[in-house]
Amino acid sequence: MTLSTPTIEPRYFRDVIGHLPTGVTVVAGRDSETGAPAGLVVGTFQSLSLDPPLVTFSVATTSSSWPKVRTGGFFSASVLADGQHHVCQAMSSKQGDKFAQLDWHESAEGTPQITGAHAWIDCKTVQELEGGDHVIVVAEVLRLQAGGGRPLIFHRGRLGGYCEPNP
Repeated sequence: MTLSTPTIEPRYFRDVIGHLPTGVTVVAGRDSETGAPAGLVVGTFQSLSLDPPLVTFSVATTSSSWPKVRTGGFFSASVLADGQHHVCQAMSSKQGDKFAQLDWHESAEGTPQITGAHAWIDCKTVQELEGGDHVIVVAEVLRLQAGGGRPLIFHRGRLGGYCEPNP
């Protein structure tokens, strides 16, 4: 995709876009070659369509985790809850077994779901699109469930909990 846009400094772009609070979601599946759980954190997870039920997220083309998740064709998206900062840190790391110190369970498809998450969405990847230095993933929602608590939010470079305004 070739766009004709003015030159925008990447750091400034990131700083301004960082004013938009986003949810923190772990996308996790099984590496089809090893059977090991694989996952990554995304801040772009969102609803795309109600009929059929579709979601989308984007991941950097340089990701070493997404190719492992992709191979299984299915993944679980665990929307992290406030207080799950340690999960975000573990899943954002480059360590070998990101799941070693985490509490998780398997979905119906055998993909990892983070225990205590704010919500879980089980998906099947249906399409990947080029999006600059990212891949845009479109997935069909197979099942979903809401958990409890409040969501973990990423805003202006920091993790925090959702605060409801006073009435």
